[in-house]
Amino acid sequence: MKKKIILLISGKGTNAINIINYFKNSDSVEVSLVLSNNNDSPIFENIKKYNVSAEYFNLEDFDYKVFEKIKKINPDLIVLAGFLKKISSKFINYFSKKIINIHPSLLPKYGGKGMYGMYIHQRVIDSNDKETGITIHFVSEQYDSGEIIFQKKLNINHNDDASLIEKKVHNLEYEYYPKIIASLLES
Repeated sequence: MKKKIILLISGKGTNAINIINYFKNSDSVEVSLVLSNNNDSPIFENIKKYNVSAEYFNLEDFDYKVFEKIKKINPDLIVLAGFLKKISSKFINYFSKKIINIHPSLLPKYGGKGMYGMYIHQRVIDSNDKETGITIHFVSEQYDSGEIIFQKKLNINHNDDASLIEKKVHNLEYEYYPKIIASLLES
C-alpha cells in the first residue's frame, strides 16, 4: 500500500509541483491531495496535468472541515510547502510527528511569525551573514521551532542580493525537500 502525502500551500505552489513531480512514478508514495487557502494560486492550473486533486479552502474551515477531511485520508505525512497559517494544537496533537515544514533560513535564525520569503533573504543581507540555507523541521505549536530534521547551508557571496539568495534557496528546497520526505516515509 502506498504511503500518502497531503500538501498544504498558500502561495504559487512551486514546491508542491516539485514534490508531485518527484513522486509521480513512485510505487511507494502518492500525493493524495493539495490544499490551498489561496484561491488565486497557479497550483489549480498547474496541477491539471497530474493525477492529483487540488482544493481551495477557507481558513475559517481549517480546524474543522479541513481537519476532518485530512483525518479521513489518514496521510502518512502532511507537508507544508509554503503554507503560511499557524498550525493549531488540534492538528499537532492528532498528527503527532506527521507534519513537516520547510523554512528558507538556517533556523533558529530568522524564524517566527511573518518571517518568510524575501523578508528573510533581506534580513540575511542586512545582517551581513556569510551563509544561509534551508531547514526542514517538524511543526510545533510555535512558528519555526519544531524539532529540526535537516539543514543545508549555502555560502553568500559579497555581491549576492536578496533575489539571488532567494533563487539559490529555492534550488536547495527543490533538491532536498522531496528527498527528505522520501527518507521520512521510509523510516
